[in-house]
Amino acid sequence: MTTEDRDQPFTVDSGGAGSRSSRSPRKHLPVWQETILLLGIALVLAIVIKALFVQAFYIPSESMEPGLVRNDRILVQKVSYWLDGTPQRGDVVVFKDPGDWLGPQESAGPQGVVPQVLARIGLYPSGGHLVKRVIGVAGDTIECCDEQGRISVNGVPLDEQPYAKIKGAKCYGPMTGRCNWTAGPVPEGRIFVMGDNRNHSADSTVHMCSRNETDCVPGDEFVPADLVVGRVFVLLWPAARFTWVERPEAFEAIPDAS
Repeated sequence: MTTEDRDQPFTVDSGGAGSRSSRSPRKHLPVWQETILLLGIALVLAIVIKALFVQAFYIPSESMEPGLVRNDRILVQKVSYWLDGTPQRGDVVVFKDPGDWLGPQESAGPQGVVPQVLARIGLYPSGGHLVKRVIGVAGDTIECCDEQGRISVNGVPLDEQPYAKIKGAKCYGPMTGRCNWTAGPVPEGRIFVMGDNRNHSADSTVHMCSRNETDCVPGDEFVPADLVVGRVFVLLWPAARFTWVERPEAFEAIPDAS
């Protein structure tokens, strides 16, 4: 046996006889090809995650203060509303503009090629969405307000002091210019929403028709539930204010509409 023979790996063929292996070493992709492959896999995963599970958004205004302030980065999860799941009272939700709630500038998405691409895969905030808290669901009647300025849902007043603010206002529903209004019953498949900053929130109360208003669309205050992207579950950025966004206890005492 020569030195060259000894350097070859020894294998056993199907007949049991010894033979020298003729297999060549496994080839690896060049680094640049592996990088492209990994980026492609990451892109696909990002698209799937955005479409089915989690999406990033930002707070576009002061309407959700004090809990969420302008330019806060939030994460929205979609699993809660799969199948028969629907938005619940107290949820903070992101929903698409019903059609006339946002102006042209607010509806505009990110500018530039890179931000637009990142927005499509959920890594950059997209435009045309609103963030509000669900106050009423199908069948509910919302009234403003009792002697303490509290909103009532199905006859039960809400203690909203832990999460809402009404600086300088006399009640928790001041955007109509009065504290004696009623909304509902909320139609099937719709929700009634309000911002936590009750003095500065263009929410459902702003879109209600007053008695003498002639250019108002009745029912425009109720948001179609199928426009809801998902429930806000975490304030992600800035890191110093990272927190989980949960449903307030005040809504646990609200009975279903009779």
